[in-house]
Amino acid sequence: MTHRTATRREHLLSAALAAAGRGWHVHPLRPGGKAPALHGEHACPRSGPCADGHVKWEQRATTDPDRIRTAWTTGPYNVGIATGPSGLVVVDLDVPKDENHKDSSDAPCGATTFSALCERAGQPWPTTYTVRTPSGGMHLYFTAPPGVRLPCTAKTVAPNVDTRAWGGNIVAAGSVTTAGAYEVTNNAPVAVLPAWLLHRLRPTPTPAPAPAPLLIPGGATRRATVALERETARVSHAPEGQRHHLLLTRTIAIGRFVVWGEIARDVVEEAFGAAGEAAGLPAAECRATIRDALAYSARTCRARETA
Repeated sequence: MTHRTATRREHLLSAALAAAGRGWHVHPLRPGGKAPALHGEHACPRSGPCADGHVKWEQRATTDPDRIRTAWTTGPYNVGIATGPSGLVVVDLDVPKDENHKDSSDAPCGATTFSALCERAGQPWPTTYTVRTPSGGMHLYFTAPPGVRLPCTAKTVAPNVDTRAWGGNIVAAGSVTTAGAYEVTNNAPVAVLPAWLLHRLRPTPTPAPAPAPLLIPGGATRRATVALERETARVSHAPEGQRHHLLLTRTIAIGRFVVWGEIARDVVEEAFGAAGEAAGLPAAECRATIRDALAYSARTCRARETA
């Protein structure tokens, strides 16, 4: 090992211990890179920490100084911070690049768009721990509110503004890539995530599925029972020339309630059979028509939540 490599390894070990000292969960990144150095699922040996199944880097990230020293003595690993377990939300303000990965002045940088967001919210640029990236961007560190589990985002907040939270990884200060070093530019205490930004980062709630209507005695919902009574009455009073058509279409209309579990199939078959015979149709024709109608409903009926 050269003196230069040993010095670099000691520097990165110090950076990892410093981050862990703040309560941030760290893990090794590839030397000179930003990707996790720990093995992936496909290369997992299913031994050691992974004896009971693959353990991802987010779960293996640690604040334990002994584990950190053991890992960083084997190589000059860059330092990754698992933002979720660390209770962090890091705002990544990037510098736009063109197709050739050169700085582009045509699009606003992340800092510009983030400044506009602050202005729109009527709030100043937050004072917090800040790291400059090799590309000229910056990482703004915030603590996540208690009990809030935010996902990562990619340019959904604003152009060239990403965020890292649960499932996310950020390169810690002190790390060095081929593009340059990650350096602290503001060593202020880490601020709590501003309320206006928290509002933007909360995932949109998924609408709850429509509750199934309550069943009435007999195992059918009230709306299915009322609809069946209405439609069978139309069939039983159908004029000659419309009897078959009405039996088919009205059974199809009620078939959705069978698919949704709001009424039993045999109840529908019996009711429409009686209505068709009352209108003057042969029993065999009624049975065949009802069977075809319910089969068509089963193939084409939409889910109750979207109907």
